[in-house]
Amino acid sequence: MKFLADVFPVLLFFVAYKIQGIYVATGVAIGAALLQVGWQWIRHREVQTLHLVTLGLLIVFGGLTLLLHDKTFIMWKPSVINWLFALVFFGSLFVGDKPLIERMMGHSIDVPERIWRRLNHAWVLFFLVMGGLNLVVAWRFFTAEKALTLATGAHQIDLKRCEALFDGQSLDLCLHARAMEEDWVNFKLFGMMGLTFAFVILQAFYLARHMKESPNET
Repeated sequence: MKFLADVFPVLLFFVAYKIQGIYVATGVAIGAALLQVGWQWIRHREVQTLHLVTLGLLIVFGGLTLLLHDKTFIMWKPSVINWLFALVFFGSLFVGDKPLIERMMGHSIDVPERIWRRLNHAWVLFFLVMGGLNLVVAWRFFTAEKALTLATGAHQIDLKRCEALFDGQSLDLCLHARAMEEDWVNFKLFGMMGLTFAFVILQAFYLARHMKESPNET
């Protein structure tokens, strides 16, 4: 249930995109994130920092997307979030006596300090890579959209209406841009979720290898 709650805004974004496009999906995601935070507060009288940060960035980047009718902002958001998390995990190595991953999991798992530090570094690298991968996928759309704009002279094109708006080469460019946009949406849900799940599984195996080692070992 917690996993479904965490991905609730992303799932609704995906469904709304398939039905009405990226701008409606962005508004739906903002609403879903607000509901998520509100529900947490009603039930527990506290809200997870992760959800607050995600909501704040979603309001900023999603709001700019809707206000300026520019998809660039919402597509940059996952990279910014991942890079921010990378910075927080990295900074935790210098603030306090424990890395962040140990503070999160140390109450239930007993492994040497060096293992926690290695794992914390692994999460820093993971978040950096995830942010980069999102930008690579998004950049393919930015390039395709720019080519379409240059060829047609049109801005803010409804990519769901390519067949009605264009023909010939312009239609091909529009269909290509739509495919790149769909690739990004699919990556945002399936790619990022799948990679995160795989990394968590690898983390579990790594921790299992060291759980019987002495916590005092250096």
